[in-house]
Amino acid sequence: MGYCSLFLLLCFPWSFLITGTHQLQSSQTQVLLQLRKHLEYPAQLEFWNNHGMDLCYLSPSTQLNMTCQDNVVTELRMTGDKPVKVNSFVGFAITNKTLSGNFSIDSFVITLARLTSLRVLSLVSLGIWGPLPDKIHRLSSLEYLDLSSNYLFGSVPPKISTMVKLQTLKLDDNFFNDTVPAWFDSLSNLTILSLRNNQLKGPFPSSIQRVTTLTDLILSGNDISGKLPNLDGLSKLNMLDLSENSLDSDLPSMPKGLVMAFLSNNSLSGEIPRQYSQLSQLQHFDMSFNELSGKITASLLSLPSISYLNLASNMLSGSLPDRLTCGSKLQFVDLSNNRLTGGLPYCLTESGYRVVKFGGNCLSVDLHHQHAKSSCIDVPVKRKHSGGKNMGVLVGVLAGIFFFIVLLACGLVMVRKRYFSRGIPEQHLLHKAEQDKSVTGFSSEILSSARFVSEATKLGIQGLPACRSFTLEELKEATNNFNNSSILGDGSYGKLYKGILENGTQVAIRCVPSSKKYSMRNLKLRMDLLAKLRHPHLVCLLGHCIDGGGQDDYRVNKVFLVYEYVSNGNFRAYLSEDSPGKVLNWSERLAVLISVAKAIHFLHTGVIPGFFNNRLKANNILLHEHGIAKLSDYGLSIISEAAGNCGENGEEPKSWQMARLEDDVCSFGFILLESLVGPSVSSRRDKLALDELASCNSQEGRQKSLNPIVLATSSQESLSVVITITNKCICSESWNRPSFEDILWNLQYAVQVQATADGEQFR
Repeated sequence: MGYCSLFLLLCFPWSFLITGTHQLQSSQTQVLLQLRKHLEYPAQLEFWNNHGMDLCYLSPSTQLNMTCQDNVVTELRMTGDKPVKVNSFVGFAITNKTLSGNFSIDSFVITLARLTSLRVLSLVSLGIWGPLPDKIHRLSSLEYLDLSSNYLFGSVPPKISTMVKLQTLKLDDNFFNDTVPAWFDSLSNLTILSLRNNQLKGPFPSSIQRVTTLTDLILSGNDISGKLPNLDGLSKLNMLDLSENSLDSDLPSMPKGLVMAFLSNNSLSGEIPRQYSQLSQLQHFDMSFNELSGKITASLLSLPSISYLNLASNMLSGSLPDRLTCGSKLQFVDLSNNRLTGGLPYCLTESGYRVVKFGGNCLSVDLHHQHAKSSCIDVPVKRKHSGGKNMGVLVGVLAGIFFFIVLLACGLVMVRKRYFSRGIPEQHLLHKAEQDKSVTGFSSEILSSARFVSEATKLGIQGLPACRSFTLEELKEATNNFNNSSILGDGSYGKLYKGILENGTQVAIRCVPSSKKYSMRNLKLRMDLLAKLRHPHLVCLLGHCIDGGGQDDYRVNKVFLVYEYVSNGNFRAYLSEDSPGKVLNWSERLAVLISVAKAIHFLHTGVIPGFFNNRLKANNILLHEHGIAKLSDYGLSIISEAAGNCGENGEEPKSWQMARLEDDVCSFGFILLESLVGPSVSSRRDKLALDELASCNSQEGRQKSLNPIVLATSSQESLSVVITITNKCICSESWNRPSFEDILWNLQYAVQVQATADGEQFR
């Protein structure tokens, strides 16, 4: 009995220590519950529904494993059941395969970043979609990151290079489609790098040579091209998988400790280096489906550890020695579809346990599956010396080429005189706009070349209806000959009509008076560029019609732009208690602002050159019937002479601020201000409005200035975040204004703060 009492006495203080080690902080619990909401309540997280339970005490499973230490989460592993791959992914949500269209990867990562002590993060097959934000680097303690089998696209965030503690980076089976990053040597502790089965392109990054800690390098199933550098400096490398790419160099030297090498399905050429005969630890070697030539290094078959050797479908030639001794562990050899001649070594023909494939050569064994010996011998081409005869042929050919060039030059001169006799050549029309200090001075090369459009833009083009040309007759029929009853509005960019196409589709048609300095051809180039702008929060451009007024090809009277019809009114109409319909609460306003900020960020960065000066106003933000916000009248400055600034209807600035507030950040700042104060501020963008915003820094000023609905439905912390970023946006010094990435981050943070406050209110 005495021993039992002593045992209990010793265990008692330890029980408190264990409890203290695992008891999760309430703020961490809130973050986990928000993650559950972001992931749309997956089945494996159903146990997180019990608010009274300490989530650290849940039993681990194959789908969920979480570890806590010192009251915080240090390890989080989740595996979902979303399908691993689809045949094509265009950058938007897919029903039953990805998370819904309401999912925001920015908000999700911002929430994740609040788990600042995470060392291990694995989120696999959860249907996460979107471009992975740079904000992932805020998880600076991460040592292990696995986001495989999701729907991530775009570039691998450059700021991952600052996560110096990272040892494992796995982004397999996603849709990353930018160039392979060149900053991997910044990760001095990286041991496993796996980016298998994406759409990465560009040259193999030479910086990988300097990541001497690597044990596993897996980049298979991409479109990586160019030359492979020597890899013998990666002394710890065990696994190398570069198969199914577009590599087209000679084979590089390999580290002596290499265990497995997969380089099949490339365009690698040249001979197999003799250095490979020193790879004593090599077990699995696959070089099939390349363009290798020369003789097989016979010592490959004799390596002490080799068990799998695949050299099929190359252009290897010559014969193997009869008395070759195969490695004792060799079980599979494939030499098929090469140009081998002679016989096979005894160790490949008489061993009963080895699988040996050698068809499609010119060997002297198994003749039914071999080619004729002549097809495996390179026949040299005989060159006859014909002296003066060859010289005469050469002179004739050169004379013919010279005559053709002269004719071509004459033809080009005639065409130039005919089509450009009116004065300015086509390629200089746009440069004139640039000299006039217009934001629309794009070169003809940029306007006509799709390769300047970002991958995100191309994804958007695939996911939305293609832009097409309409005839003027089609538009007249759709609008009852542009009847006044069809007019939806009139602004600096022309009248806006509602129309119904022949197939019953409702559309909005903007009639834009075109700049007189653009010819038909030049304007078509501009329209093509405008048509490439595709984003879920931009009103979709369905087509256009260029009206030349029945004149020649040079002058244009009007341009008609045909957009999707967004039926639920504009954002401004939902900001005041005087609105006829529902008034948006604070969270709903933030959702609209984030959507529009994403659209503007895309206009600035999603296409080269970016579209700035987009005449941003609250009444240009339209709401879809499901509440999705879409920006209208974007990018029109490239086809119209209407001036774009922060003033209404293109009028001159009203005060000293307006002279310097002529960019999208400034205009968006006033939209933020309208969201806080109400539509009344839209008619007075002057110093008084800015003073009113400044007063919101105090509680008393907020009560006096802010919209009552905003005050009633927002937390003070969330309001402070938005007021601060609004002040920065409308700062008179343009160089002090934030980028749209900064604006987005702050708005998403405001949403997170508000969600936390709402959660605490209903607990």
